[in-house]
Amino acid sequence: MGVRRPAVAGYFYEADPDALKKRIEHCFLSSLGPGKLPKVEKEGPRRIKGLVVPHAGLMYSGPVAAQAYLALAEDGIPDTAIIIGPNHTGWGAGISIMVDGSWSCPLGEVEIDTELASRIQGAASLISVDEEAHLNEHSIEVQLPFLTYIYGEKVKIVPICMMIQAYEACIDVGRAIASAAAGRNVVVIASTDFTHYESQRSAEAKDRMAIEAILKMDAKGLIEVVEREAISMCGYGPVASMIIASLSFGASKAELLKYATSGDVTKDYSSVVGYASLMVV
Repeated sequence: MGVRRPAVAGYFYEADPDALKKRIEHCFLSSLGPGKLPKVEKEGPRRIKGLVVPHAGLMYSGPVAAQAYLALAEDGIPDTAIIIGPNHTGWGAGISIMVDGSWSCPLGEVEIDTELASRIQGAASLISVDEEAHLNEHSIEVQLPFLTYIYGEKVKIVPICMMIQAYEACIDVGRAIASAAAGRNVVVIASTDFTHYESQRSAEAKDRMAIEAILKMDAKGLIEVVEREAISMCGYGPVASMIIASLSFGASKAELLKYATSGDVTKDYSSVVGYASLMVV
């Protein structure tokens, strides 16, 4: 592909590099954020195997996302971030990976880990090499401003976009990542928002059930509760896939870093979107 250009710069986040840096720093320093700027621990323990991070406009979900990225910065430097996001556009294959080229964002250009991406695709039954799904999809792109702010261009990525989110598909994706990345210094980032456009009370109640399943590291249970309770969580498949991979990497605990909603930003609680950051260690 060459370079995948930003699809939502100037919309979900600032297109100007200086303005984007200010936005990201505001996210870290916000009352909904961690309250401090990240400092990379170069010799960090690298205990974090997986993250759950939101992907709305940074003015809404950025402070919650910053909680996850502060934890990652303090944990050290991964070689590669495997970013799994849902497919909102309906374009492309059911599960799509890009295996070469780079992704551009206002703060830098991030290279795809071609060798690892090819190994993941080769180990999976359902993942297709497909660029179309990624062209206008924001769920993966919105993670890049944080990654490039913290690490510059040091960390490579593997982008995986899931339109199919059935449990069997999550097993395929999670096991392929676990097999291909065994013994490597990677983090699996699952990009998702939680309940969409319900009241604050309804969103909090539903999202609590989904978060409980994640805290139990129960991939199947997460999908079951999302389906049973009709939770409009867009990236439950990416989260389930991350849990499956992280368990294979030896993870044993999940921790909720922050939950908030768009209402906490806008002060309109009648129709909100839920955001959560969690880490799996």
